[in-house]
Amino acid sequence: MVKAIVDIDEETNRLLNTLKAQYSLKDKSQAINKLAVEYRELVLESGIKPEYVKKWRRIRKEKILRIGTTQDFRKRYGLK
Repeated sequence: MVKAIVDIDEETNRLLNTLKAQYSLKDKSQAINKLAVEYRELVLESGIKPEYVKKWRRIRKEKILRIGTTQDFRKRYGLK
């Protein structure tokens, strides 16, 4: 087993603590291992390209445009 000292930001620390609680893990090392396994399954083994994952994350952060009803949509875009 490899040991490492890493610096993580506050948000990552909260994420690791959440994973620890959610999966009843003993420490953050197990949470990091869980993240690595899930990343491998989601990105590397699923055939999804890392570029697509980056694009998806960027799109997910975009503001959602609420159009309301179909009448509001037609009015906004000048449709009949």
